[in-house]
Amino acid sequence: MTTQSTRIPPVTVPALHQMKADGRRISMLTCYDATFAFAMDHAGVDTVLVGDSLGMVVQGCDSTLPVTVDHIVYHAAAVARGLSRALLVADLPFLSYATPGRALDASRRLMGEGGAAMVKLEGAGPMLETIATLAQRDVPVCAHLGLTPQSVMKLGGFRVQGREAVAAQRLRADALAVQEAGADLLVLECVPRMLAAEITASLRIPTIGIGAGAQCDGQVLVMHDLLGLRGRHRTPRFVKDFLAESDSVEDAFAAYVAAVRDGSFPAQAHGFD
Repeated sequence: MTTQSTRIPPVTVPALHQMKADGRRISMLTCYDATFAFAMDHAGVDTVLVGDSLGMVVQGCDSTLPVTVDHIVYHAAAVARGLSRALLVADLPFLSYATPGRALDASRRLMGEGGAAMVKLEGAGPMLETIATLAQRDVPVCAHLGLTPQSVMKLGGFRVQGREAVAAQRLRADALAVQEAGADLLVLECVPRMLAAEITASLRIPTIGIGAGAQCDGQVLVMHDLLGLRGRHRTPRFVKDFLAESDSVEDAFAAYVAAVRDGSFPAQAHGFD
């Protein structure tokens, strides 16, 4: 665990790429305010995500769809004030990147007002032009494939993606496509562990898994899930309560970082075949 007097260089986009090259796993957690951001930073979390998951865990909604750019900007600015080392990623909310122009406007706000160093968006296909437009203008992009929560209505619920051969091939192709469009990072959510491992090995950019097995280059969890805060939503199988065996919230964050780095999390039980 770091201390206030410890001087550690901030995590950058090139540093994340180097971590993949070195085989050093990347830790990511969601965060929505300055106090928890400060604790994550001191615990050694590499990347902090202001996710549109705030719609469910903070606002009490049934999905991420009601979250707006204003919401993400507000929470990102608060989180940024608590960070000194971790790289801050902010979600582009539902339909805020429906066109490249709208994505540029929203990204300007997330980075300029919210202090984000990278923006995250879901999908490939029509989003490839948007990813390329952002990347060409030096906006770092984290892509998100597999279970994409903003598409929950179309997907018919929160379900594992890529189990069928056709769907698996599409995920492989989409992963390569977002990389070639200019994405610097890729989240794989609820993807069979073997498929996620194959995609990870095929890419130059790091992959961050959530319910995608231990062979991704890093892992992400929603902070509330890591702390065992159940709320009214069902706890996903890829979640582990790190606070249950820790003495404090910061110790729970540090335990998560250590487990990601040594490969003990996620375990077999946290993934899908």
